[in-house]
Amino acid sequence: MIFKRKLGSLLILFALLVGAFFPALIAGAYDVTAGQVAGIVWAKVRDKQVPANVTRAQEVIVWRIRMPRVILAITTGVALSVAGVAYQGCFRNPLVEPYILGVSSGAACGASLAIVFPRVFPGNQPTAFVFALMAVFISYSLARNRGLISPVALVLSGIIVGALFSAVVSIMKYLAADTQLREITFWMMGGLYYTTWADARLSILAVIPVFAVLWYMGWHLNLLSLGDEEARSLGVNPTLCRLIIIVASTLAASVCVSICGIIAWVGLMTPHAARMIFGPDNRWVVPAAAILGAAYLLACDTIARTLTMAEIPLGIITSILGAPYLLWLLRDKGREIYG
Repeated sequence: MIFKRKLGSLLILFALLVGAFFPALIAGAYDVTAGQVAGIVWAKVRDKQVPANVTRAQEVIVWRIRMPRVILAITTGVALSVAGVAYQGCFRNPLVEPYILGVSSGAACGASLAIVFPRVFPGNQPTAFVFALMAVFISYSLARNRGLISPVALVLSGIIVGALFSAVVSIMKYLAADTQLREITFWMMGGLYYTTWADARLSILAVIPVFAVLWYMGWHLNLLSLGDEEARSLGVNPTLCRLIIIVASTLAASVCVSICGIIAWVGLMTPHAARMIFGPDNRWVVPAAAILGAAYLLACDTIARTLTMAEIPLGIITSILGAPYLLWLLRDKGREIYG
């Protein structure tokens, strides 16, 4: 009975995502009807000619501009959300997520270095991944004391590491040429301005395997949430599991951040929203948070590009909504966090 109820809730969330998908393709400065969007998508999926009532401009706008952007918004929402679930389970801290833990700042540092020094660093995505992974392990090492990790220390470590990498980004902005400075500045505010199919494919290749791994390891996340001793007593190697989960989560989050820029709070909000619906079992929380994150970021991106004549950076929208949520979370989870 409980399984059927949770499965039904998961299907409702998926219907919510589908409900946000088509309005995102329809909304925009260039008018395209729902029927024309459906005709273009159906024709492209079947590799057929688009309907006669669709102009070439409408085909290009829907399929080459809006569709990859919608896909990237979905995959980025999934990546940040499941990374938040993974970090909160691994570190047993309800306040950690890619932004707070320093992953976003580390990835931003790597991407800015690759932009300013393209001959030294191999590219945005691989450099962002290396620096994001570095940020996570530095935060983890700073918070670890005699084998124990304080939740407050972990948050403070993430803030310190994020500030350090942000300082490096500021130096890169100072050294950058005009075009490089513009690229870094817009990238730092977060957005899906110039998304291409290459970006969408890369995010799919990074996010889908990571999502599959984390969903498969949902039970291991449950055990890690109980503590290392309990995990070992149940036959799980906590060090190996934590390493796999952290590397996988950081891979997906850093790839998406390197494409979209810094998008805060998604990895904090959606895991808690998923737990409110499904409880603490990460076997349900991982897919629920992924769907919620995808729908939430897709809705935020639609608002960002349609609310005003000029597009609002996506990171601003998520920060405006995320900051009050963090204040509420601090009040609601205060005893759990501070012990």
